[in-house]
Amino acid sequence: MRESVRFRFLQSLVAAVLFGISLTAGAESFRDAPEAFPQSRLQLTKPIESSGHLVLFSPIREVRNEIRSKVLARLPVNGEGLLYEVNRDASRQDARNHYLERLQARGAQLLFECSGIDCGRSNVWANQVFEQAKLLGRDTEQDYFVVAVLDEQGRQWLTSVYTVTRGNLREYVWVEHLNVTDGAAIPGFKAGNGRVQGPVIVPWQGGLTYRFEFTAGDRRQLLAWSEHAKAEVILVAFSELANGEGFEDAVDRSKQAGDSFAELLGKIGVSRSKIQVLPVGPAVQPITPDRSGNRIEVVVIKRP
Repeated sequence: MRESVRFRFLQSLVAAVLFGISLTAGAESFRDAPEAFPQSRLQLTKPIESSGHLVLFSPIREVRNEIRSKVLARLPVNGEGLLYEVNRDASRQDARNHYLERLQARGAQLLFECSGIDCGRSNVWANQVFEQAKLLGRDTEQDYFVVAVLDEQGRQWLTSVYTVTRGNLREYVWVEHLNVTDGAAIPGFKAGNGRVQGPVIVPWQGGLTYRFEFTAGDRRQLLAWSEHAKAEVILVAFSELANGEGFEDAVDRSKQAGDSFAELLGKIGVSRSKIQVLPVGPAVQPITPDRSGNRIEVVVIKRP
């Protein structure tokens, strides 16, 4: 009896998690950089792809031509940098507030912010960090913040915004919007609410045997999440309704796929005792185009 009640509780909890994340995803895509400040003009777009991109989470200083910061990271990323010039009838403070409000509306977590001389020297930010000469300005008139968020597929996104006033009073904004890959740890970032993490989306194919689109980065992420002693790994298994197929048969197929994926997780180091399979089949309509079809949505929940 207790197991039956617990099973229904987990179903309700996972449904709430998936529904909540779908609302967030529907509001604005994490893949896109935040909407540009309306009173600004785009000057430059720079693709960023690096296995060790420098991101700062504390004030900066330069010692013997070397960057020093108490908290920094070199992260594997894909994304872009965007340089904007603020119109003369607006201010960079307005621009900063615009980006912070948009990002926090997506559920982003503020990791660090600074203002003025507390950020360090503007020339270091311009030349050593961002490599954008137009960002060289007044040390007392600069701002920086960095935020992070986990999207509906379990991917980490990091956005930093730097604003500065130059000596000629022109004001600029530099935005870096980055997908942090390979399950790399972002300093100070705790995904989700600390107890619920995911989902990670894993498409599947097959019948008697199954194939899963399970990336190396997703594997590392799930292994890290499941290491906690009280972690429960919930596999919500979906299937498309095939032509001439009954609902119960479709649910059974999703269960078989979920069981097969559970075996795979066991082989890579996730304790089988932590894994529960919730077969949904075609009962839930597609949430977004990339959350449709035959798939496993993995949610990790930490028991209190």
